[in-house]
Amino acid sequence: MPQNLDKDGLRSKINNYELFFIDIWGVIHNGLQIYKNSIEVLENLKKNDKKFVLLTNAPRPNSTVIDFLKKMGLNKFYENVYTSGEASLKYLMENFLNSKFYHIGPPRDFDLFKKFKQNKVDNISQADYFICTGLFENHQTNLDYYKNLLKKFSNKKFVCTNPDLIVDKGDVREFCAGSIAKIFEEIGGKVTYFGKPYPPVYNLSTSIGDKNVLCIGDNMNTDIKGANIQNFDNLLITSGIHKEELNNFNINKLEKKYGVKINYTQSKLKW
Repeated sequence: MPQNLDKDGLRSKINNYELFFIDIWGVIHNGLQIYKNSIEVLENLKKNDKKFVLLTNAPRPNSTVIDFLKKMGLNKFYENVYTSGEASLKYLMENFLNSKFYHIGPPRDFDLFKKFKQNKVDNISQADYFICTGLFENHQTNLDYYKNLLKKFSNKKFVCTNPDLIVDKGDVREFCAGSIAKIFEEIGGKVTYFGKPYPPVYNLSTSIGDKNVLCIGDNMNTDIKGANIQNFDNLLITSGIHKEELNNFNINKLEKKYGVKINYTQSKLKW
């Protein structure tokens, strides 16, 4: 049974760890507002000389997410931000700089490939590979649209810049790029993923070495599974995307459902 930290707070465990990977969306903010208690945690980690990375499956470069956080009112810790988009960009620049691509996702994600935007094509059949950052603005709810769009092109390379299946923006649930990548795999395609739970993003974001690590997040498929894969301890924030499931099932049943092991839980991240 995972240990609940609502009473004792994260402060009761910090001496056990030297490095913290902390999710942003669902832990630091909900897409609409910053959680003050979470910022207090970051401030106290810094005071205690603990290293932490704000590791997010955002399909955009670090700089774009930092700008977003600034607009939400966060005025510090920018140097701690690392995104799946940043990891994707490094891979794309090294391997596909001169290849034509078709972008699946909204215009707000265009800054991911602005360094090679001249290679973007509007005709899907002309693409050498796909960059998926999310869903098209006019096709945000119907996943069958993407199955029909991609079914003739399962032989092409597919780069997913955000493995998340869903995200909650306030009280509204939205599909993410991971849902499209899953469809592509179902029709026989192969996907290259960047972001949690896949190990490369952790090592690209910071030097881990032999540090004792705690991963904090609200997503069992990415935050918790990513920790399990690398044998890191983890803390599940239960007010995130699994909150309704936790109202209907106990934590042990959800561990079995998602095939994960949870070390700690907290309703919201608190010091």
